[in-house]
Amino acid sequence: MNRLLRPRGLYLHHTISRRAKKTEKAFNKMPAEYRALVRYIFPGGELDHLGMSIANLERHGFEVHDVEGWREHYQRTTRLWWERLEANKAKAEAEIGPERTRMWALYLAGCSLAFERGGALVNQTLVSKRRKGPSGLPLTRADLYRA
Repeated sequence: MNRLLRPRGLYLHHTISRRAKKTEKAFNKMPAEYRALVRYIFPGGELDHLGMSIANLERHGFEVHDVEGWREHYQRTTRLWWERLEANKAKAEAEIGPERTRMWALYLAGCSLAFERGGALVNQTLVSKRRKGPSGLPLTRADLYRA
């Protein structure tokens, strides 16, 4: 991403993540629902914790300007997606089959619950290429998102 970003450009890094644990060893233990998620819904995907995402952004030459938590927004979003899938179940089953339809309904319902309970998080981190001197970005969040 750093190579693709134009000078003075902004990159909004959107992540679904898990809470950090007391140790990285504890964090790396994968509960059954996480194993199912990376096997059936997002093969090869990972759910970092926010600190890991920020550290990786900084390691790859980015400067962090803002971080926002969107967990409660996504709780509502995934619930609405589940409701719409249920309302259009016959069409979905015709398109992708009953097994996949059930799998996605379960995923969306489970995500909504995980976001509601705080077991899953959504964060948006606004970064730019790190450079010496002033960043040239607005000084407040309100001005930053109007830029």
